[in-house]
Amino acid sequence: MANVKHIAILGGGESGLGAALLAKKQGYTVWLSDGGTLKEEYRQKLEAAGIPFEEGGHTLEAMTQSDIVVKSPGIPSEAAILQALKQQGKEIISEVEWAYRHCQGTIIAITGTNGKTTTTHLVYHILKNAGKKVALVGNVGYSFSGSLAQGQHDYYALETSSFQLDDIVHFKPQVAIVLNVTPDHLERYQNSVEKYYAAKYRITENQQEEDVLIYNFDDPALRSTSALSQSKAQVYGFSQKEILSQGAYLKNDQILIHTQNQEKMNIEELALQGKHNRYNSMAAGLATRLLGIRKEVIRESLANFENIEHRLEPVLQIYGINFINDSKATNVNSTWYALESMPQDTIWIAGGVDKGNDYSELYGLVEKKVKALICIGDDTAKLHKAFTGKTPLVIDASNLEEAVRMAYKMGQKGDTVLLSPACASFDQFENYEDRGRQFKQAVRNL
Repeated sequence: MANVKHIAILGGGESGLGAALLAKKQGYTVWLSDGGTLKEEYRQKLEAAGIPFEEGGHTLEAMTQSDIVVKSPGIPSEAAILQALKQQGKEIISEVEWAYRHCQGTIIAITGTNGKTTTTHLVYHILKNAGKKVALVGNVGYSFSGSLAQGQHDYYALETSSFQLDDIVHFKPQVAIVLNVTPDHLERYQNSVEKYYAAKYRITENQQEEDVLIYNFDDPALRSTSALSQSKAQVYGFSQKEILSQGAYLKNDQILIHTQNQEKMNIEELALQGKHNRYNSMAAGLATRLLGIRKEVIRESLANFENIEHRLEPVLQIYGINFINDSKATNVNSTWYALESMPQDTIWIAGGVDKGNDYSELYGLVEKKVKALICIGDDTAKLHKAFTGKTPLVIDASNLEEAVRMAYKMGQKGDTVLLSPACASFDQFENYEDRGRQFKQAVRNL
């Protein structure tokens, strides 16, 4: 890094802005290029920092002076601009890698197909309650680099997606957590499950003997992968099915954490209920215990945690009908966990941008719990084909507001209306947060 003087940032979203601000603070010459239109807020921050930028396309000539290129996770490696830069021999790294090279604190990195955001918030909540100077960063919406540009913390609870791990080089978290792996985002990985899983496993590739790797022992894909078995880190599992000599497990409705000592917590004390949330709580509790956090703080934190927005978020109860916002469920496996935690007589709202979904794993839950499916989005034909005959009613709504009204009219006291799309949001919404907020507003408008 000593000879690096010029930095090019590709992408002007949250991570790109953060990378640019960090580079500027470190004294580099910075150039930011975004293929679309920058948010006005980001444009103003770049101008205030004196960082030159372009919008609406990428000028290759402007980047030829750069010693290193930091790419935002949303830009696929096949993008023409990246291919051209690679031909010139430019080093291309992820924003997470860039931040790591300037980080002085302890990193707890969390990845997996589902549960990342909740577990990252749990780790942050526990460390904060323990009085630690901790930052919540990464795929949760606050860039790692942007946090470092504002100052150093002792701990970083870092949510890492496969996209962020794709272009790491030296990135090495002191604690890595792999929650689960199921097919998702295959359009970015040549429709290869193996390539997608390999991207997740990169979280441990640079770890050493002093580091810790925590993984879901109940996930067969994780248990069988050579990437985890070959890790140099100290390995701990968590399980709801097996008793583990080292790690966390469930026994007689109690979570037991085995490290140097043994701690117990009744699952009824957990603020987040449901099978999937037990895994998240186990992972967070185990990680923070290994960091030396007192068991009393961990127990109290897991008991008083408030769920994050858009993940199984209770909205309102209207005339006995409960409305639940699970807009963050952008894949089938995440929706499986949502339906698994629902009572019977659920009216399910789903649909959006299908990412090559296989809905078959939902059939049993839908037959058992769903009284009606309301489909939204540009292409609902696949949902009709998958679930006609699996639930009494499958119908379309032209938009989310109409879907909420339809669900309310057909609902009865004791029913649950669940928005859990199992799809991406980009056909009708800015992102899953926008979709969740519109759902909540539609419910309040009833």
